[in-house]
Amino acid sequence: MKAPLFILTALLMACNRQPQQAAEHNTGPADTAYVYLTDYDTTFVLDLKYATDDNFLHRAVYPCAECKLAYETVRALIRAQQYFRQRGYRLKLFDCYRPRSVQHKMWEILPDDRYVANPAGKGSAHNRGLAVDLTLVTADGRELDMGTGFDHFGEEAHHNYTNLPDTVWQNRQLLKTGMVAAGFAPYPTEWWHYTYRSSHEYEPADDPLCRQQTN
Repeated sequence: MKAPLFILTALLMACNRQPQQAAEHNTGPADTAYVYLTDYDTTFVLDLKYATDDNFLHRAVYPCAECKLAYETVRALIRAQQYFRQRGYRLKLFDCYRPRSVQHKMWEILPDDRYVANPAGKGSAHNRGLAVDLTLVTADGRELDMGTGFDHFGEEAHHNYTNLPDTVWQNRQLLKTGMVAAGFAPYPTEWWHYTYRSSHEYEPADDPLCRQQTN
């Protein structure tokens, strides 16, 4: 039996549409491209500590307060943000991508691998645009109590530390659950540090942190 003309026409239109849909799906940066988080979502709270002297080094080592990450990390972070916003919270970022030149500067200030990843070795996941340091805030911007501040290098900051008030433990578990669900792995000794589980191989980068000014 010959198919009616309108059925053949519909099939041809569907076939022609598929390459276009595939092209639309593939538009955008590559997974490994470095992009700015706020270009894709402005609902995050940014408090980038290393652009200030409010950090364990007690000096600013970043030239600007920008959150730059690998594009696949940004997408995963947006998924996490959606998870938390559905529950009345938002993510507050303390640190994102860190250029390798800054890693060298931090090592010069404090050459101790208990606190700073040695740039002569593998460096840090921050140097690859895969790591974020963060916490949760309420709708009005109040930080949830996580038991310690950011960059507290005692055992109290460890994920397996249990001598905590119930509220603090629950807050840490809330953060961990949402981040893991979005594809991130926790860092054992820092409740605030999460690394995206990428299938790509990254080398430590020295991509400029600040946006390039155009005339």
